[in-house]
Amino acid sequence: MYNLEQHTPESVITVAVLGAESTGKTTLCRDLAAHFDSLWVSEYMRTYLQAKWDDEQLTCTWDDLLPIAQGQIALENKLAKQVTQTSNENRYLFCDTSLFELMVYSHWYYGNCPTALEQAALAHHYDLILLTEVDIPWVADDLRDSPYQRDEISAYFASQLSKHQKHQKPFVRISGDRKERVRQVIAQLAHLDSP
Repeated sequence: MYNLEQHTPESVITVAVLGAESTGKTTLCRDLAAHFDSLWVSEYMRTYLQAKWDDEQLTCTWDDLLPIAQGQIALENKLAKQVTQTSNENRYLFCDTSLFELMVYSHWYYGNCPTALEQAALAHHYDLILLTEVDIPWVADDLRDSPYQRDEISAYFASQLSKHQKHQKPFVRISGDRKERVRQVIAQLAHLDSP
């Protein structure tokens, strides 16, 4: 029923930005896309759940997970294709989350994960995975609900990424202010691009 296949052209370098709530993932993706004049994939879950909250004052449930996953990967696939159609020599696509993050949160909140989502999350490949550290202030909004659990959730992300390294899930921790975070990622990408 849901098509969660990832379709990334070989010429596109994908960077997944993962982490606990309010740790600067969206800001980092925007800053990197601006620096490299490239594209970034927004977090579909926020759009989906904000609409649900605005329309019905309801939060995420188990039944929302696969539709969110479908929307996220469809958006990522669409933008990955667009990257190949630009004249920019920097073929980067910065992804504000991935199905791996959705899988981690599924286990965190529900103690389980839909099989199709977990299989897709583990099968998807990113050239670089970043884990944003909990070193910036919490910013509340309609959807965030864990201001006092960010350190615990961040540690859980790290453990899950480490657990699944056989699925090529090595990651790099990113910290500091906005400029420092961008600088760290630029250095990682330069290392990635070097022969």
